[in-house]
Amino acid sequence: MWIDTHCHLDAPEFAADREAVIASAQRAGVSAFVIPAVTLDTCQDVLTLCQQQPACVPALGLHPIYADSHHQLSDIDRLDELLARHRPRAVGEIGLDFFVEGLSEEKQTALFVAQLKLARKHDLPVLLHVRRSQDKILKYLRQFPVRGGFAHAFNGSRQQAQQFLDMGFKLGFGGAMTYPRALRIRELATTLPLDALVIETDAPDIPPEWQPHQRHAPDQLPRIASLLAELRGGIPLGELATQLRRNSEAVLGPLPAGI
Repeated sequence: MWIDTHCHLDAPEFAADREAVIASAQRAGVSAFVIPAVTLDTCQDVLTLCQQQPACVPALGLHPIYADSHHQLSDIDRLDELLARHRPRAVGEIGLDFFVEGLSEEKQTALFVAQLKLARKHDLPVLLHVRRSQDKILKYLRQFPVRGGFAHAFNGSRQQAQQFLDMGFKLGFGGAMTYPRALRIRELATTLPLDALVIETDAPDIPPEWQPHQRHAPDQLPRIASLLAELRGGIPLGELATQLRRNSEAVLGPLPAGI
């Protein structure tokens, strides 16, 4: 049974058929879904979804891409209250994004550092958004070390990967890995220690090679896992599933094991 370690099932793209999407993924063999919030408003949406769906587990955080459009620095105090009251599995999705043009690095950094401090305060792991920002994120993790977590949609260098691993992080691989031209991502997925990896969809985003420009859904996770098994020399799927669950639970604690 597979674990989708990063899946935005609360997103409006799933409003019309969310329960069917979850059921389809469960039939395909996905037993647990980690649902990260992206704004203060979506924190409640994530909590409600996870209360309604036992296979879903929450993470609460402020996504860097919304630093200018949605977040206020005062949101940190409210997030602190939510973390204390609801005790989610992680703080996330948090981080830095230097791909989207025009975002304030200063505000992103202030929010990121404040959320690292919250993760330390509440002794929670973090779900990291690391798009073109690995070195800066590593810098702040050295200053404000946390209890590990996941580096979501990892596409950095081997050296950067090792630094995250040395800090207790697992690296997330998903739809981007399915594209044959993603040579660096595939090389990392193939050669990093197996206990360093987790898999994810980031649904509805980052669709796989076989469904370009479509809404990504978590029922594609088993096929992503099968590709990972192929890249790693044909490791048996049962062995891969067991190790990936072990990796995920090493960070988040026990996760739903399926129906």
